[in-house]
Amino acid sequence: MNNSKRGSISLLAGAMLLASAAAFANVEPVVPVQKGQPETVAKGLQQAKTYTVSSAPTGPLELAKPKLPDTSGYTAEAIAAKIVRSKPGKISVRRMMQEDALKDFIGGDNKMAEWVVRQHGIPQAIFVDDGYMNLKDLAKKLPKQYFSETSPGVFLAKLPIVVGRHGILEIDKQTQELRLSQEAGSFLVNDGQLFVRDTKITGWREKDNGPATFTSPKEFRPFLLSWGGTETYIANSKIASFGYANSKSYGVSISQYTPNMAKVLKRPEPTGWIVGSEFSDMWYGFYCYETRDFVVKGNTYKDNIVYGIDPHDRSHGLIIADNTVYGTKKKHGIIISREVNDSFIFNNRSYDNHLSGLVIDRNSVNNLIAYNEIYKNHTDGITLYESADNLIYGNKVISNKRHGIRIRNSVNIRLYENLSLANGLTGVYGHIKDLSDTDRDIKLDPFDAEVSLIVVGGELAGNGSGPLSIDSPLSVELYRVSMLAPTKSSGISFSGILGERQDEILDLLVRQQKAVLIDPVERQTEMRD
Repeated sequence: MNNSKRGSISLLAGAMLLASAAAFANVEPVVPVQKGQPETVAKGLQQAKTYTVSSAPTGPLELAKPKLPDTSGYTAEAIAAKIVRSKPGKISVRRMMQEDALKDFIGGDNKMAEWVVRQHGIPQAIFVDDGYMNLKDLAKKLPKQYFSETSPGVFLAKLPIVVGRHGILEIDKQTQELRLSQEAGSFLVNDGQLFVRDTKITGWREKDNGPATFTSPKEFRPFLLSWGGTETYIANSKIASFGYANSKSYGVSISQYTPNMAKVLKRPEPTGWIVGSEFSDMWYGFYCYETRDFVVKGNTYKDNIVYGIDPHDRSHGLIIADNTVYGTKKKHGIIISREVNDSFIFNNRSYDNHLSGLVIDRNSVNNLIAYNEIYKNHTDGITLYESADNLIYGNKVISNKRHGIRIRNSVNIRLYENLSLANGLTGVYGHIKDLSDTDRDIKLDPFDAEVSLIVVGGELAGNGSGPLSIDSPLSVELYRVSMLAPTKSSGISFSGILGERQDEILDLLVRQQKAVLIDPVERQTEMRD
């Protein structure tokens, strides 16, 4: 049915819809692989075929605007104030073997061969220990074949540089550019404190006298890695042409030590800030693993290879705010994956990425995704995969090639005051999927094939396949949502149980302006028993 004035159905103030089980689609439920009791859940989906329609209260759906963390203190000036220069550090060149910070690159699988070939001998690295150093200090004290100032303010490193556990390295505006040699196998590892301010760091291809631009996933390129117990601060800087498809070598990575090392070293989770900086031609623009309270604010991630921003396993308390992410070539602009919890992603712009603009993945829960602008991505705008209990608030999701907001196998997803406009398929699409026949490790990444949504406020308009489609939900609640006509001429119509009771539902929603509750008879019987 279409509103004759606007070609739409608007769920007016006071109108709420709750649809349980297969309310929105005549889809046979998939029997899933579950964390708990799959037979019980699958049986519940199959039995929920008879419903009653009645009005319901709307009060529980009201929600105040979420409180965002104050980011005003995360500035370049605040970073500068953290640097302690009172104790001069020590410089040494040592063999890479037996160094905790380098074991990931020297251990099994003949990893050391990479550096033997590049250094033409037993692999060595530059170490900054026991105090403060800057690049001028390094250039004065190191042999030129390892580290040199090739022109005023331009430095070339031909060995890895390691900031030791009690070391402090500052790369500041005295440095016009730090070039890490690809041919010589240079990279930067922080095991203490690293400050990068008002400068430029580039993966450098000496034979071309230019950046080590991406050519293939397995080709070594310089990278930056900060381990457990470290603090890393980057402000007003440009980092380019880093990273390749090798563990911990992705680009700019913040990572707790590997599990076996972490048990021995007992270092706390790493942390730090990245503010006002630019990252381009990176394998991953930003990656973190078991990282706490890291702030990624006001940066530009452009034309990176796999991901722009990618927080990963068991990171928490993150702030990802005011960033611009675009042109990611292989996958998503922003993704958090595998138990990245209790974090804030807000006021970002993510567009023209090869897949989704923003993804919440693999049991990442209790996150706030707010006020982001997600547009013109090549698949979905915002995607949630197997991640329950997240709040999606006040986002603008516009002109993405597939769905505006897509939710798979995720329950208690709250969508408040979002605009999902002019997307190629559906404004909001919720569905279940059996992932047991994929390469997913079910023990590592368990899931339930269940979906439930609350959609309050906002607008779903001009989407190619309609405003809203839900496949076999446990529940759907709608309140104050303006659902405008899709681009196809048939307008809006409900399917499944909603289609069967459409006149009754619309009478309550539109004419009486009441909330609507659609409940399975089986559930009502259980409640009475």
